[in-house]
Amino acid sequence: MRAPVEWLSEYVDVPAGTDAQQVADALLSVGFETEDVHVPPVTTGPLVVGRVLTIEELTGFKKPIRFCTVEVGPGNGAPDSPGGAVREIVCGARNFVEGDLVVVALPGSVLPGDFAIASRRTYDHLSDGMICSVRELGVGNDHEGIMVLDPDDPAAVIGSDPRRLIGADPVEGAVVELAVTPDRGYALSMRGLARELGIAMDVPFRDPAADPVPDREAGGWPVHIEDPHGCSRFVTVRVSGVDPAAPSPFWMRRRLLAAGIRSISLAVDVTNYVMLEFGQPLHAFDLAQLSGDIVVRRALPGEQLRTLDGAVRTLVVDDLVVADESGPISLAGVMGGESTEISAGTTEVLIEAAWWAPEVITRTARRHRLPSEASRRFERVVDPEIAAAAAEAAAALLVRFGGGAVLGRSDVGLRPAPVTITLPLGEPERLAGRPYTPEVITHRLEQIGATVTGGESALQVSPPSWRPDLTRAADLVEEIARLEGYDTIPWVLPTAPAGTGRTSRQDRVAAIAADLSSAGLTEVLSFPFIGTKDLDQLGLDAGDDRRRTAVLSNPLDADRPSLTTTLLPGLLDAVVRNISRSSRELAVFEIGQVFLPAADSPAPPRIPVDRRPDEAQLDALEAALPAQPRHLAVVLAGPADRAGWWGPARTADWSDAVELARRVVRTAGVAVTVTAGEQQPWHPGRCARIGIAGDGSVTVGFAGELHPAVCERLGLPPRTVAVELDLDAIPAAALPVGPRISPFPPVLLDLALVVDDTVPAGTVAEALVQGGGELLESVRLFDVYTGERVAAGTKSLAFALVVRAADRTMTAAEALGVRDAALAAAHTASGATLRD
Repeated sequence: MRAPVEWLSEYVDVPAGTDAQQVADALLSVGFETEDVHVPPVTTGPLVVGRVLTIEELTGFKKPIRFCTVEVGPGNGAPDSPGGAVREIVCGARNFVEGDLVVVALPGSVLPGDFAIASRRTYDHLSDGMICSVRELGVGNDHEGIMVLDPDDPAAVIGSDPRRLIGADPVEGAVVELAVTPDRGYALSMRGLARELGIAMDVPFRDPAADPVPDREAGGWPVHIEDPHGCSRFVTVRVSGVDPAAPSPFWMRRRLLAAGIRSISLAVDVTNYVMLEFGQPLHAFDLAQLSGDIVVRRALPGEQLRTLDGAVRTLVVDDLVVADESGPISLAGVMGGESTEISAGTTEVLIEAAWWAPEVITRTARRHRLPSEASRRFERVVDPEIAAAAAEAAAALLVRFGGGAVLGRSDVGLRPAPVTITLPLGEPERLAGRPYTPEVITHRLEQIGATVTGGESALQVSPPSWRPDLTRAADLVEEIARLEGYDTIPWVLPTAPAGTGRTSRQDRVAAIAADLSSAGLTEVLSFPFIGTKDLDQLGLDAGDDRRRTAVLSNPLDADRPSLTTTLLPGLLDAVVRNISRSSRELAVFEIGQVFLPAADSPAPPRIPVDRRPDEAQLDALEAALPAQPRHLAVVLAGPADRAGWWGPARTADWSDAVELARRVVRTAGVAVTVTAGEQQPWHPGRCARIGIAGDGSVTVGFAGELHPAVCERLGLPPRTVAVELDLDAIPAAALPVGPRISPFPPVLLDLALVVDDTVPAGTVAEALVQGGGELLESVRLFDVYTGERVAAGTKSLAFALVVRAADRTMTAAEALGVRDAALAAAHTASGATLRD
């Protein structure tokens, strides 16, 4: 909201010497955030109001030129002019005539842009000054020519300084731009902001809507309201005999421009001016184009309306329209129709001021994508009491500057009944935390326009009609605290209760995140929402448990209305987005919750909002909540090792994903097992099941290469690999026990085994450990061979075994016995045989 300081000063007595920044600070002190302060550019030197005496048209030049004599007031004329009151000026503009009042920059003045004015000879004449345009003075962008002042303006005195008159004064010509919150629609007007400024500066406020409305019982236009919910009041004022060529006065055009609205015509400018002044949007109809009575109703199916922007809009039954016998003539509260638009020949004007239901206007404006200054105010609720006052003010301005007469007014509908709020005198202190005397409470509430009565323990407060946001005692307390100053409320730092620190589970998650970061991975935080398309892209079967989702009642994204059951969609989205921005080396991970509703999960109960739920309702709500385990997901796309002098790059493959899964489980302090697995969206032959050692039934996740079809659908690089683990399924680590260090030497043995090429190396290694017993200290796979030296369909796995006893030096026979026991266990588990 742009508020010219000069306009605000019309309703409040701004203290002398107050600049625009101080005005902005005052409004900020009562809760209005300042977005900007616009100060007009400075014009130095002699600038005066002048009257054009004569105009001589000069010929013989490439463009029309005029030689003018201008009366500039005593003491301002040329040194050799009689009485010193006249200047001769050459001017190329043609939008002024003899007798017009203009702004004259005398020699020695400097206009915005460092444009110095001096006497100079041009077009065979001496030009002793300059007649200025709006643009040259820096108070607008009007290209139409010279600024012509209103002769009826008492401030337009020949020879006087016109800076305040034209808005070039650095104080009163400034504009304060404010951010108005949706609950303070009254502040989208000079009336509302001036009231707040008067409160902030503790100066009297003069309400422009306080003047009595003229009593007019006849002559208005017939109006019928068929939808009293959408329109509770509809006022029309009829004005006849308006001069269609009458221009808007300069001061009105200047104020509109400063407020961010361009001048169009007198009738339109008047409605915009009153809207900014009162906060009541108005609409002007060409009365000659109306057919019969006005009806306020809902649109009929298929009805169309050509709005003022030239677009033909197809209406729906939820749209509220103003109609006559020809059909809709205005989209209520949003924009008028072309059929009754004010034109260059309009002499009969019907001014409309109505109260529209905010929710109706909001839906209509959004449905038709047609925001307007009017809908912006109606959405935030307009004062229902000022419709007649605003319409009469507009009619008075129209008659004053366009001639004609007011024929009558019609006022149809009912005004809302006033509400009364009981405010206990102790409530402000209880809610705000500081005492307020009854006198302060009453004074502050009366400042905002409320009527206050009451006794010793409580006050009865009737909020003003322009404050529909005040509905309860807490709202009144907020107003008292706001006007007294939030900075007067003492702050007390609460004492933090003694805590136990992070839990072991939280420590484990933090350790895993730190370890993955140290390995070069980047943590990602994605939105926890998915849609059916995301699950389809992962290729999940119809019966997959991850397709059973918790659907949100009011999702942020209609395409993703459910809480996620897997972290992969969000993480893969991040990878695709980075690839589209030319990133080629991606290693990312995410730790977050997933939401897994049970197959027989009950529907969540409806919880009351006006009171605390009882225990049964809370138990029912708890039972309806989905399981929310914490998962970890990793995606690797691109090289695992960069190219350099040490050799070529190596692309990340399934083994890197499996190793990261092992690393995570090891960081959690638990032994891991890796076996072949099958789980969508991983490649069936390159997917590993991650389990817990010693308990083969516990699966904590899967790792491997994503299915080629998934990579193609998502636009991922071929052979992208991923991991997803259920961190909550990993059991707590046992109490760590220090290793027993044997002082005796180890026996180092190598064992080459031949197995079927479908047997995982992990299965063989696990069997060797179990068969070797306590004396087998470690098993490490150091070679895998397939080729002509082994049978087709088989592979050779070479393991390095370390055998050691804690209490003695082992003999060769004992070491070979351990090896043979391990070999036997491997043969039983996987059919492994000793390689020749």
